[in-house]
Amino acid sequence: MRAAVLGCGTMGAVHAKSYAKLKNVELVGVCDVEKDEADRLADGYGTTAYSRFEDLLSGERPDVVSICLPTSLHCTYTVMAAEAGVHVICEKPVSSTAKEAEMMDVVCRSNKVHLFIAHVGRFFPAYIDVARQIAAGVIGKPGVAHASRIGPHPGLMKNWYNDERHSGGVIMDLMIHDIDYMRSVLGEVRSVYAQRRTLPHLDYAWVTLRFEQGTIANLEGMWGYPGPFQTAMEFAGDRGILHANSEKAKSVVIRQDGGVGRMSTTGTDDRTHTPIVLRKSPEFETAYERELSHFIQCIQFGDQPKITFQDACNASRIARAALHSAYSGDSVNMKGFEEKEGAFR
Repeated sequence: MRAAVLGCGTMGAVHAKSYAKLKNVELVGVCDVEKDEADRLADGYGTTAYSRFEDLLSGERPDVVSICLPTSLHCTYTVMAAEAGVHVICEKPVSSTAKEAEMMDVVCRSNKVHLFIAHVGRFFPAYIDVARQIAAGVIGKPGVAHASRIGPHPGLMKNWYNDERHSGGVIMDLMIHDIDYMRSVLGEVRSVYAQRRTLPHLDYAWVTLRFEQGTIANLEGMWGYPGPFQTAMEFAGDRGILHANSEKAKSVVIRQDGGVGRMSTTGTDDRTHTPIVLRKSPEFETAYERELSHFIQCIQFGDQPKITFQDACNASRIARAALHSAYSGDSVNMKGFEEKEGAFR
């Protein structure tokens, strides 16, 4: 499988590194309008650098391309790749608008190429493990969930992040990972309420999702945190609590009611004598490799992707609803919002 990368910034470098490690995949070229960035990335992986996407397509004839560009450019270059008969793996979010998403889907279908949206959050071992535990009923019925995703402001390195027309801000670009994940675990969202504060080099948002099945999830996203990037999540059910925190441990912690004895435990909370289960998660540095390998397999064997195009559209729609709520100060009913927006289906 011949793979190429369009966009040689942070995510483009991650995709290039991952392709270089995958068996039966050859990284045949990288492309960026900033030729110096393309040259540096190409030199690191022994491939060819381009400054024009058209030249990469005609010169290398890749089977698949990773689009790692600002969100506002996803539609244009997805269409260009599809019309050249190239499969597309596009970084999240899918697009800036529902109309653009529909165009991407229509053009890829008409040219018989696959279109995948890279929501890598679902490929991290801790997130996979938590989803499995909830599905297995380990904590009973989830009632409340929390997720946090914070880190330095990317606009300090790439100016386009500072322009919301291109990035969508912290909600669309960063928090969308947790929006997609929560929806994958808890089902459809009924309503969205958001608060947001922006300052130079600070973008902070707090979003509350109410799900159709009753669970409430509070999501925190921040660009401008004066420390390392980190994530955390917690699910509380009627039989226990699940914790995962990238800073404290690479493991999933399960706290259950003392009456639940069917699982072996590795410890006890000294204050409450509540059984604690520590589930060690594997190192998650290869989540991107796992994601790209999965998409390549879907292309080769026609498998259904774990994250469908519709999943990506739904996550973007919820993010747009959160932005609308943050600007208006009102809670957004998703059914009404879908009708008003003319949502892509």
